[in-house]
This record gives sequence, structure tokens and C-alpha cells, in this order.
Amino acid sequence: MPQIEKHKSEFILLSLWLLMFSSSSQFLIISPILSQIGEQLSIPDALRGTLITAYALTLGIVALLTGPISDRIGRRKVLLIGSGVLAVSLALHQLAFDYTSILIMRILSGFGGGVLTGSCVAYIGDYFPKERRGWANGVIATGSAAGQILGIPVGTIVSEMFGFYAPFQFFAVIMFISFFMILFWVPQPKVELANCSIKIGDIVKDYFSILKIKSVKTIALGYLLMFLSVTVFIVYFPTWLENEYNASSVDIALLFFIGGLATIFSGPLAGKISDRSGRKSIIIISNLLLGLIMSISIFFLDFGIEFSYPVFFIIMLLAVGRMIPFQALASEMIDDKSRGRMMALVISVGQIGMAIGSAISGYVYTEFGFFGNAIIGAIASVVMAVLINKYISEPKMVLKNESV
Repeated sequence: MPQIEKHKSEFILLSLWLLMFSSSSQFLIISPILSQIGEQLSIPDALRGTLITAYALTLGIVALLTGPISDRIGRRKVLLIGSGVLAVSLALHQLAFDYTSILIMRILSGFGGGVLTGSCVAYIGDYFPKERRGWANGVIATGSAAGQILGIPVGTIVSEMFGFYAPFQFFAVIMFISFFMILFWVPQPKVELANCSIKIGDIVKDYFSILKIKSVKTIALGYLLMFLSVTVFIVYFPTWLENEYNASSVDIALLFFIGGLATIFSGPLAGKISDRSGRKSIIIISNLLLGLIMSISIFFLDFGIEFSYPVFFIIMLLAVGRMIPFQALASEMIDDKSRGRMMALVISVGQIGMAIGSAISGYVYTEFGFFGNAIIGAIASVVMAVLINKYISEPKMVLKNESV
């Protein structure tokens, strides 16, 4: 096992943590302030979900093109390009004045996010030894959790006080800090770079070649279902609470704060457990439990809005509990030279799932109420568990019971 210099790995994790904090927070903030964006910019209800769809689709397309580029030029350069583009695009949100302009801003952000997507996970796969990747992924994932605990609640309240653009300015500053930390502290991992073509036609052929691997097909479909299930549930959850239970911005901020506590607890724990006892069983169990909780969640709210907090806590706990080992599992399905393309492919498919989930969530919510959203999310989670159980074998190397 290669020896990692402690101080260097700490700087790397901190840099990637800030990147994850800002990039995930700027996306997550859309859900709690979606109604406010719509009101300030006079966007009809039916079009509001498309702000998420446009971001997800752009991210997915750009990520597919970035994957082979990162395999060829190295993960560090890609992280610098992505963080720089996303920082600038977030700063430009203040210029939005109607539906078209905010849509353009979200597309630009999707471009920056697409360059970054998969790069953090692939970088961890390049730099950290196999028996520590689950742990490192778990640490990085707490950046998203901190976004929910600090960024999203504060951003929700600040948005109501100063306008929807305010939290995007804050996340732009954090992303600029991450950019300079990566520039000075994050090295290019000592892995052999691929001599793959970056022509569009060749990229498409490469992806079809990777998809011929049965396990990769299953992982890709798993990503689609994973993102779809969470998106279709979460996007209109705050709106439902506002409409049915008169939830305030403080209520919504507290909800995401509690959800963040769940993810910051679940991420590192799930990563460590999966390093020692295997990824597959944790992914399956988390999905089945998530399907159960989603399907019955709406009934708990009959007892009062305060029950939304434990429900959301459990849902986020299980969502992250399956995501961390699933990311580590995906990074182990292919060799080092192709890891960037592999992660770009499956996460891009995941973004398609997010786009589908956000696109249909408004219609489902309007026609069937939030119960429809919850049921679709539950079904997607259960189907993911079935696919992983049937078609994915546990990588032997993660079964070592070693201390991390």
C-alpha cells in the first residue's frame, strides 16, 4: 500500500471539501428557494422545475466530454478549470432579471459543474489507496453535509432578506477560495495518463466500449435511479410543506440543517463500514429502507409539521448511506486509465436521472399531490437495490478488515 504524506493528504481533502461544499450547496439551495426565485422573476409554477432540469442536463453532457479529457490531461487541471468556471458563473447570478436570464445562469453553472463532476471521486481513486477510498469519499461527502447544515439554512434566510441571488454570491466566494487552494496545494496524482482521443466521435465510441461491460451498465442505471429517487422527492418537499403546513423560511432552513446533520454523520460511517465489510450489502439495505420510509413519509406529517424533521433526517441518512459506498464501488469497476471516463459516464447518467426527476416532479405534484412524488422515489430506490443485488459482485479487495 503506497504511503501517503499526512499533511499533503489533509490539504488535498480540505481543498476538495470546500469544492464539494460550494458546488453541492449552489445546487441544493435551488429547492428551498425555488418558490422565491419564481416569485421574484415572475416564473410560472410549471417552469420552475426546469431550472434544475437545465442544470442537470448541461452538467451531464459536459461531464461526458470531460471524462476522457481528465484521463488524458490529469485530474488536477480539470479541477482547476471546473472550479474557475463555476465560481464565475455563480457570481453572474446577480445579473438575472427574468426566466431566460436565470436559465442561462443555471446552464453556465451546469457547465462548470459538469467539468467537475466525477473529478473529485476520480481524483480520490487516483491518489488514495484502495483500502482508504471509502473513507476519503466519506470525508469529502461531508462537504455536502456542511452545505446543508450551514450553507443551505443560512442561504435560505439570506435569500429572503436580500434576494435569491445572495446565496449564489456567497458560494461563488467559497468556490474561488477552493480554486486557489487547488492551484497551490493539490498535486497531480502519480498515475499513468491515458493516451485516449478527445475527438467527439472517438469519445462516443469509448463510452459505448465501456458500456459493453455488464457491471458498468448496472452501475450507470443505478446512478440514474439513485438521482431520480432523491430529486423527485426533495424538489417539491419544501413547496409541499409551505402549501400544506404554512412552513416558513426558518422551518425550511431548519429542515435542511437537520438533513445536513444526517449526511455528515452517515457519510464517513458508511465509507468506513464499506471499506471493512463490503459495499454491496450497505447499498442494498440502504435502498430498501429508503424505499420504505419514502412510501410512508407523507402519513407522518398528519401528526404535524414537526414530524417532517425526523422523516427528512432518516431519508438523508439513508440516501448518503447508499451513495458513498456506491461511488467507491463505481470507481473500482475499471482500471486507472479509464476511471475518469467511467465516473463521468455513470454520473452523467445520474444527471439524466436528476433531470427526469425534476422534470416530472412538478407534474406529479400538481396531478397527484406529494404522495405521488414519494411513491416514485420509493419505487426507484427499490429497483436500484434489486439491480445491484442481481448484477453486481462484491470486489474482493474491499473485504479486508483493516484499520483506517
